[in-house]
Amino acid sequence: MTADGMATGPAGGMATGPARPGAQVMEAEISLPGLDALALVVARAGELPPGALEAATEAGGCVLVVGDGAAAAAAAARSASRAWWCETGPGLQPGGLAARLGPVLAGVPLLVLPGTADGRDLAPRLAAVLGRPLLANACQAARTGSGVRAQLCRLDDRIIVPAEVDGPAVVTLAPGTGAITVPGGPAVAPLPAVAPLPAVAPLPAVAPLALSELALSELAGPLPDVTVLAVLEPDPSTMDLAEAPLVFGGGAGLAAGLELPAARAAFGVLAGVAAALGASAGATRVATDAGWIGPDRQIGTTGVTIRPRLYVAFGVSGATQHTGGLGAPEHIVSVNTDAHCPMTAMSSLGIVADARGTLVELADRLGVEVPAEVRGAR
Repeated sequence: MTADGMATGPAGGMATGPARPGAQVMEAEISLPGLDALALVVARAGELPPGALEAATEAGGCVLVVGDGAAAAAAAARSASRAWWCETGPGLQPGGLAARLGPVLAGVPLLVLPGTADGRDLAPRLAAVLGRPLLANACQAARTGSGVRAQLCRLDDRIIVPAEVDGPAVVTLAPGTGAITVPGGPAVAPLPAVAPLPAVAPLPAVAPLALSELALSELAGPLPDVTVLAVLEPDPSTMDLAEAPLVFGGGAGLAAGLELPAARAAFGVLAGVAAALGASAGATRVATDAGWIGPDRQIGTTGVTIRPRLYVAFGVSGATQHTGGLGAPEHIVSVNTDAHCPMTAMSSLGIVADARGTLVELADRLGVEVPAEVRGAR
């Protein structure tokens, strides 16, 4: 224990950050025997990447976190029942890391990685080291006796292709397609009781997380490899909607009564306001079919499925075709003149107001330019 009460691993690895109450730290052997599946996650600066919790759920609650600040990230894996961590430092070297992980993970038949930039770099190299097939961009994966069955997302997630291999496999999980389950039962392979990690913030009562440090052996000699120094944050205005944490959506109500040029300008204001707040702009099918915004911004069952922390809907009525692609946002804000529309009914905060007028007010406060044809149509 450190002077401030923080638990440390035997090799000095410190488990910091938000931890589940009752989380435990102990040293692990350099092998992971008896596991049917394991999620492998690359952390950066102590943060889990998008899709990490879904990957842990898909792997039955077992996760290995590597990278920079791996201990803190592992302690925050709320969908895991047991987690291992290995501090490999900043600057991912996927080839070298795959070679070091190979002997440790050889006995685990199903390895699941989030389909992030780091996951997509590491997964094929790990599959090559282990001599396994790679099932990329899956929305579901499971063991089938001696093999692995997966559902693969193709054509912008519009088509699901079943795939099955007779033997172990490496899988990358498409962002926003998996479920997140917080375990309520006992931890897998209970560990001896040691000092618990302190909780940074109050959390719901769940099963204690078994958190272990894992040591990796060094390579016998130098291995030619690239070094990923950083993953640049995408531009919210052009990033994949499926990975966007904040989304502003526009519907028919945002362009009601406007001619095509003015309607396009209104959705341009929506994109500008979203960008000013670090969010991405999306739309309903009505808006994309009308040509008010590009088809790549369509949210719904025939468009992109999203899972943002916050979704703000301007003039969106809430048709099932649209809400079916919303996933499970933590918070929804609806701005609509209809207090009884489905979108307002399912929202965390419903604002009964004109969507376009509210958007123009936001734009003025944020310094976003509003064309005259949009402002004059209020």
